Amino acid sequence: MKATTIYDVAKEAGVSIATVSNAINGKGNVSKKRRDEIFKVMERLQYQPSVIASALMGKKTYTLGLLIPDVSNPFFSEIARSVEDLAHSAGYSVIVCSTDNKDERVDKYLRLLEQKSVDGILIGTGTENGETLTQLAEKSVPIVMIAREAAGVSAHSVLTDDFKGGGLAAEHLLALGHSRMAILAEKLEVSSSVERVRGFRFALFEAGAELGNDSIVSCDSSIKAGRKAAAALLAREERPSAIFCCNDLLAIGALQAAKEAGVKVPEQLSIIGFDDTILSTVTNPALTTIAQPMDQMVKLAFGLLVEGQENGASDSSIRQRIVMPPSLIVRESTGKLD
Repeated sequence: MKATTIYDVAKEAGVSIATVSNAINGKGNVSKKRRDEIFKVMERLQYQPSVIASALMGKKTYTLGLLIPDVSNPFFSEIARSVEDLAHSAGYSVIVCSTDNKDERVDKYLRLLEQKSVDGILIGTGTENGETLTQLAEKSVPIVMIAREAAGVSAHSVLTDDFKGGGLAAEHLLALGHSRMAILAEKLEVSSSVERVRGFRFALFEAGAELGNDSIVSCDSSIKAGRKAAAALLAREERPSAIFCCNDLLAIGALQAAKEAGVKVPEQLSIIGFDDTILSTVTNPALTTIAQPMDQMVKLAFGLLVEGQENGASDSSIRQRIVMPPSLIVRESTGKLD
């Protein structure tokens, strides 16, 4: 069946093509009554304006890009859902790209989004290569970083204070009397992991305690990797009494490893995560974790992105770096040693 064109809409509505175009783009002197009539015809004929044609004419495509490390990670899937909800309310569609924190994938998806002429890009994935991001920013493509930063890239960012979050985790474990601690961290080239580890170690230093380098284990960000890494820690002759995991997925893996090793949580081992995803409430025992204010972060990042479209990405010489405070959520996976 032949696709409906703007000519078909104009003919059916009894108006010119220019009037249909103005109604779609909110331009020209088109009355509300006439615009409503045109939209009813578009709906009846199932006409969809061409995004590509709009892009070629320098118009908005009402499409956004979202780059996240792993859509299976509940924290980032919740971010994606919140972004899509906000975008839908504002009349946008979202292209979600999962990068696995790999620079080649980041570059590939950024090029793809550029080809799609998206109106802006939210980036929640780590990257060591900011060249492509810089090139897009120079082309006036609005870019906002969320929960991550990229070195050398001049872009707005909305972050959690990861350093403070790591410190909160350490202070909580110290208050419970723990001295033999370990860290399970996502790959240490990821900025958030670096800051969480740094904050944890600094809090220990301030309290007169230490954490050896062999007590910091870096692994992939997954339940399986967390289980394997935690199992190795628990197999040591002097096993830790507490493990700080730099995200909830690793913490859930650590809970599984403890169960398999016959180590009781929290009686013999305390485990604390980071993110406060929905999974942290359904584990047994429920997971103590550091919460990120995800909803607020998404709203702020989305607002900066829309503002960038209205003002022009290259017009904003002052880049905003908004840092949100984390909070400690105490549940059942941490406690004093028996």
